[in-house]
Amino acid sequence: MKLIDTHCHLYLEAFDLDRPEMVRAALESGIEALLLPNVDLSTIDRLHASCDLYPAFAYPMMGLHPTGVDHQYAGALRKMELLLGQRDYCAIGEIGIDLYWDKTYLKEQKIAFEEQLRWSIDLDLPVAIHTRKAFPEVLDSLYKTGADKLKGVFHSFSGGTNELQEVIKLPNFKIGVSGVVTFKNAKLGEILSLAGIGDIVLETDAPYLSPVPYRGKRNEPVYIWKTAEKVAELFHLTLEETVEITRKNAVGLFDMTGKNG
Repeated sequence: MKLIDTHCHLYLEAFDLDRPEMVRAALESGIEALLLPNVDLSTIDRLHASCDLYPAFAYPMMGLHPTGVDHQYAGALRKMELLLGQRDYCAIGEIGIDLYWDKTYLKEQKIAFEEQLRWSIDLDLPVAIHTRKAFPEVLDSLYKTGADKLKGVFHSFSGGTNELQEVIKLPNFKIGVSGVVTFKNAKLGEILSLAGIGDIVLETDAPYLSPVPYRGKRNEPVYIWKTAEKVAELFHLTLEETVEITRKNAVGLFDMTGKNG
C-alpha cells in the first residue's frame, strides 16, 4: 500500500529534534509522499529546506495562511508570487479565511485569498483551503473568482452537512480528512458518510490534530494510518481499498511529477 499525506507541516520546529527518524518511520510504514503547505514569510526557508532534503518524498506548496494576513499582507504576497516562478510547487496553499481567532483583517483576508485563487487559475495549480468559522465567506470568494476554473481540497474539513453538500457541488474539489474524524465526540464521520470515497483525500496536518489514540500528543505522518482505518470503517471498505482510492484522488489533484526543485 502507498499512502499520500496531503497536508503536513514537516518543516516546523516541532520536528527539529527527530525529523530524520520520523521521515524514516513514515517511509517504512508505506507513506509515499508528504505535501507541505507554507504558512507565511517566516516559514518559506524551512519549507524549501525540508523539500530539498527529502526530494521525491516532500513536495512544497506556496501561499499565505489566513492567520498570517495583517496590514503588510500585500508585500508578503508579492514575495510569494515571485517565488512561484523560481521553482515548482504542487499547490497554492495554505490559503483561505479564518474568523475563529480574529476578525480584524477580514477584508484583507478576503483580498489575499482571492488573489491567491487567481494564482492557482493562472498556473493551473490546486489550492489547499483553510476555513474556520468562515465557510460562507470562502464560498463567496470561490464563486466570485471562478469556481469552475478552480480545483483543490478543503483542508481538514470540519463543517456540517450543509457545508459538505456545498463542497460536493464544486466540480473539482476534494474533502481533506484529518485525525479529527477519529475523535470520540466528533460528528464528522456521520457527515462524511454522505459523501463518496471518491471525494476524500487523507491528511495529518502534523504536528497538529493527532488522531486517537495519540490525541493531545504531537502528530506525525505515520499516524495517518489511524485516520485511514477510520475512513475505511466509515465507507465499509478494506484499508487497502481506502488507501488505493484516496491515493488516486490525491494524485489526480496534485500533480507531483517534477514538482520538487
